[in-house]
Amino acid sequence: MKLAVFAFTRRGCGLAQEAKEILDAEEVRLVTMEKFGVPGFEAYRPPLSQCMEPYFRWADAILFIGSTGMAVRAIAPWVRDKKTDPAVLVMDEGGTFVISLLSGHIGGANAMTRRLAEKMGARPVITTATDVEGKFSADTWATEQGCHISDMELCKEISAAILEHPVPICGECLGFPQLPPGLMEKEEGKLGIYVGIHNRKPFEKTLILTPRVLTLGLGCRRGTPKEAIEEAVRAVFREHDLRTEAIAQVASIDLKANEQGLLDYCKELGVPVEFFTAEELKAVPGDFSPSAFVQSVTGVDNVCERAAALAGGTLIVHKTAHNGVTVAVAEKRGETIL
Repeated sequence: MKLAVFAFTRRGCGLAQEAKEILDAEEVRLVTMEKFGVPGFEAYRPPLSQCMEPYFRWADAILFIGSTGMAVRAIAPWVRDKKTDPAVLVMDEGGTFVISLLSGHIGGANAMTRRLAEKMGARPVITTATDVEGKFSADTWATEQGCHISDMELCKEISAAILEHPVPICGECLGFPQLPPGLMEKEEGKLGIYVGIHNRKPFEKTLILTPRVLTLGLGCRRGTPKEAIEEAVRAVFREHDLRTEAIAQVASIDLKANEQGLLDYCKELGVPVEFFTAEELKAVPGDFSPSAFVQSVTGVDNVCERAAALAGGTLIVHKTAHNGVTVAVAEKRGETIL
């Protein structure tokens, strides 16, 4: 997490140092007014709103130690939407209240507010309706579980409905002893939630929450462009009714470590890629589709299936060839999603 903390008095600078330790971010930028010249703090010249943009774009979370009004005026020109805006918190200079101001669910401001308030002996102020009512929040839960949310507007509609009555939920990725408040397990209705890796829409209006549990095993000819890899993956996923949003990682043989098309595809998809040696792939137990040609080129009889199984679990799609690209898919199983 990248954290920016703004303080406007010397006392606030002291609280900023405490908050920095509690929130334990990987990257932290402490900021205060130029006139204070506090060591370890970046300096800015008022007005704050005019220098806020680079911090707002850089940070995953922003903490203001000061008034809520000051924070609102500082961020107002830069607020866009709840999927991309950073979490924004405000703490008063007495350390009495910590307020979740923006991106409480997806950005994680509510959770950070609770943690910071607990450690500093302050009172958390959280105003999102599902939290106040103690009901299930689809966007909070999806973010915590690393799920893709299919439709943010529908997610808002689901949250509003949960406040009035239980909303149905279903899916192959459910596994829980007791449903959270606001949900009921059912596979029909006008409005509901499906949690899974397929393109199922059991409700008239279905919010799809997709857990990232699939590993994509890939093989390709030298020089294969990104577009060809993307087309092959889409074709396989269409055939097996899988959602590409469920892809957590890509795996292949180390001979492809500099294959630009493959690297570009992973970058565009936003997932890591792991490369294995031929010896590592040969050691993977299981029944795989052998190829004498692949063996002669790579030193192992199958790349995509073995790589997917080694990196990601149980094969659910075996080797499929498409215009010089081979695709296999493995799924991590046995993990409780909800």
